[in-house]
Amino acid sequence: MARPPTISRRALLRGKPRPAAFKPRPPGVLLGSLDACTRCGLCVTACPERILVVSGDGVDLHPDLGECTFCGACSAACPEPVFEASADMAHVMEITTDCFVQAGIACMSCRDSCPYDAITLQPRIGAPFLPRLDPTACTGCGACVACCPADAIRAVEREVEDA
Repeated sequence: MARPPTISRRALLRGKPRPAAFKPRPPGVLLGSLDACTRCGLCVTACPERILVVSGDGVDLHPDLGECTFCGACSAACPEPVFEASADMAHVMEITTDCFVQAGIACMSCRDSCPYDAITLQPRIGAPFLPRLDPTACTGCGACVACCPADAIRAVEREVEDA
């Protein structure tokens, strides 16, 4: 079951309770562990893919800059207890309705770029194949994001099953 969306204090006081935008984090970083982040930037400089950016509330992963290879360099460089032992991402990717296929344009960029075969193509009669993302196979690496010509793939919080 997913957590209820968080609402910023500013939005609440202005009477516009829109949930804060979800920010993907590096592997092993959980929302609660961000309190320990000092924003020193050591994880950012250690990342060989250069996809991490220090933000006001910790460190963000930017899949639009490239793919996370789960090398662990960010975790090894961090002197604080920000990274958990698990290398899992707290997010998965989602294909939005901005996908070119929705406009009848055939595109297979996301499927071709996914190293985990999490994206398959569903045949349709008289229309281009429809990309389907399997959230159980998606690692959240972001390989599909940077190559998408329609900018139609985004990170969403991973659903957590109740035990």
